[in-house]
Amino acid sequence: MAAIDDLLRQIPDTSLRSRLEEEFARISKNKKFGLVFEEHIPECTPLYEVSIKRGSTVAQKTGHINNVYTVLKLDGDTALCRNKATGNTENIPITELVSVAQFGEPIFPTLQPIDSVKNAPDSNLWHTIIEADNYHALQLLEYLYPKKVDCIYIDPPYNTGARDWKYNNNYVDSSDNWRHSKWLSMMQKRLKIAKRILADDGVLITTIDDNEYAHLWVLLHEIFPNLTHTCVTIQHNPGGTQGKKFSVTHEYAIFSYSADSIIYRKQHTGGDVYNLRRWGSTSGRYEGATCFYPVILDSNYNIIGFGDLLDKELHPSAQVEHNDDGTIYVWPIDKNGIEKKWRYGRDTVETVRDRMYVERRGDRIEVILRRESEPPKTVWTDPLCNAEAHGTDMIKAILGGGFSYPKSLYAVREALTFAVSGKKDALIVDFFAGSGTTLHAVNLLNAEDNGNRRCILVTNNEVSDDESKTLKKNGYKPGDIEWEKHGICRAITWPRTKYSILGRRDDSSVLTGEYFTTQTVSDEVDRSFYQLSFVDNPTELTAAAKKQIVSLLRNKEGKSQLPQSLVTKDCKFIVSNKHTASILFDVNAVDEWLSAIEEQDQISDFYIASKSTAIFKSIKTRVSELLGPIIVTSQVKRPMSDGFPANAEYFKLEFLDKNLVSLGQQFHEILPLLWLKSGAIGKRPEVNYNEEPEMLILPQNGFAILVDETRFAEFAEKLSEENGIQMVYFVTNSEEAFREMAAGVKVNNTYQLYRDYIDNFVLGSRRDS
Repeated sequence: MAAIDDLLRQIPDTSLRSRLEEEFARISKNKKFGLVFEEHIPECTPLYEVSIKRGSTVAQKTGHINNVYTVLKLDGDTALCRNKATGNTENIPITELVSVAQFGEPIFPTLQPIDSVKNAPDSNLWHTIIEADNYHALQLLEYLYPKKVDCIYIDPPYNTGARDWKYNNNYVDSSDNWRHSKWLSMMQKRLKIAKRILADDGVLITTIDDNEYAHLWVLLHEIFPNLTHTCVTIQHNPGGTQGKKFSVTHEYAIFSYSADSIIYRKQHTGGDVYNLRRWGSTSGRYEGATCFYPVILDSNYNIIGFGDLLDKELHPSAQVEHNDDGTIYVWPIDKNGIEKKWRYGRDTVETVRDRMYVERRGDRIEVILRRESEPPKTVWTDPLCNAEAHGTDMIKAILGGGFSYPKSLYAVREALTFAVSGKKDALIVDFFAGSGTTLHAVNLLNAEDNGNRRCILVTNNEVSDDESKTLKKNGYKPGDIEWEKHGICRAITWPRTKYSILGRRDDSSVLTGEYFTTQTVSDEVDRSFYQLSFVDNPTELTAAAKKQIVSLLRNKEGKSQLPQSLVTKDCKFIVSNKHTASILFDVNAVDEWLSAIEEQDQISDFYIASKSTAIFKSIKTRVSELLGPIIVTSQVKRPMSDGFPANAEYFKLEFLDKNLVSLGQQFHEILPLLWLKSGAIGKRPEVNYNEEPEMLILPQNGFAILVDETRFAEFAEKLSEENGIQMVYFVTNSEEAFREMAAGVKVNNTYQLYRDYIDNFVLGSRRDS
């Protein structure tokens, strides 16, 4: 309807316009069902860097961006333009015009390098930031990564009416009667392309609040009917908003995933952890015939398997053995050099492998067993999800300035963990990148588990409403250097990415503060024992008296350690696998009590009712020998000044002339795209702009290009000598020649230039219009 309204307003005949408006109002009253919204006038993107020439689609800088013209002729400083809607022609000064890209028209994108940061010279991993309207960037990503993206995380505008997003270059606020419809129209166009880049087992994560949650929920079901959609509620603002009736503390993250997708379980990184090596009187090597074998690590100290049982007459040379092949054997030998046994036999240890991690302590390596993982919950209340403390304040600490409504770094990390923790080479895309939290979270996740995940961010370079008013007042306009440097990508997204990777700012000042990681360190501490010497006759205690004693048991935080409901009439002790304390009422039942606590490694506090210090000490010794020390974990923090071992490149999306591409005159402009399409492996290759190579074979980047097809024989021979080539591009206009050359190389992924490139965007524009 909004599109029709705009068209009706363009009818110059007032009488005809009035009659059509009345008729349209009548027919639009018919009731509709389901998610109903209007297809608005196609979106237009101003292209301030694109020169104006005959045939260009343009708009007036001071007019509506969707009021477009076609340039018929250039005459000095003036352009003769025809209005596409009315057909009227007029002469307009070129300085008052801007080229526009209109939705549904073919575009031929390129990426212009702007800046880069390199803090991992030995790594082939390069992240990417693209400054662009996200619709056109998505069209490019469809060419680069069709059905190859493992996770899409987006945080679209919440459409609160606060003039914080634009449709057709105009801010949308609460006074706009079509704001919900415009928002849905904008989202639908982008999600349709996102569907085509998401892998079959990929996961889409979309955050939103109550303003558009209901609409988005239905839209996701409409565009992704074969996916399961699960809503997670995140308490991101514990203090709540200043609402008139309710104080809102939450937002949502909708996970959309297929039957082939894996939602990874939450690994416990604190709380109850145990040494895989046994303690106690029955913990010796020969007490368990199948429990003496090596845990095998790689050179990076990752658990990669388990060795065979060692013959009884053989003995390891040390607790840790380094082998010639780079592997490391860890044996169940205690600090005193005594051979012990593992908690699990060789035939069952594989079942708990995903719960294990190792800690290096001097010349020893301890194998630690964490609690069993669990599925992610649908309500997150972790204080680390606080967007103000770990979003707003973090950006201020890094940049010195603020940004409206950034996500908590840790909430994004948590979401990504459930989507890609088991995919250490995942490709992650965020096309509503905002302040760049997603790439920041990917770097933190990679640092925690030695991952190699790659992230692509897309964001425009819009200035805020207030900034635009100030800049206009000072005589600046979009496209000016002074204007552009205040845009979100150049002022927020890129500096945050660059500084967080390096751990310092451009002025060499280091970042202060620490990251909360999911890593932990553990330490062995003695368990705590308490003598209840005030109990006169423990064996004669009534149930009521026992409950009274239990009510007195408190931990260091003052919280009750055992519920009184565990007390029964004749109980001689209390042992529970759900609690970290145990009490022995009757010392005559000590043997029975020791049997009950033998598997209860989580118990840290023991209460023994006895007036005799000698008896208390004797029982304490027996418990200590049985269970050994308890392992206490603490969270590892990472100094922000350490930065991250990562690299990133910043591009601006620009547009090419189709005819020049077809003639092969845009090789240098296409090369960055080929690097990205081939996986962005290693530092982006560059060639002299004035020279076009006959061929490029780039094993360090994983791809090769044959520009002069007459050199195929030489190209194929050189290619056969390289092992790292995963993609090959052939520049040829002949489809038959392409097929013959593709069959002549032993590479599975081959592409024809420039036909693949041109066809993708011509066909894509038809599909999206």
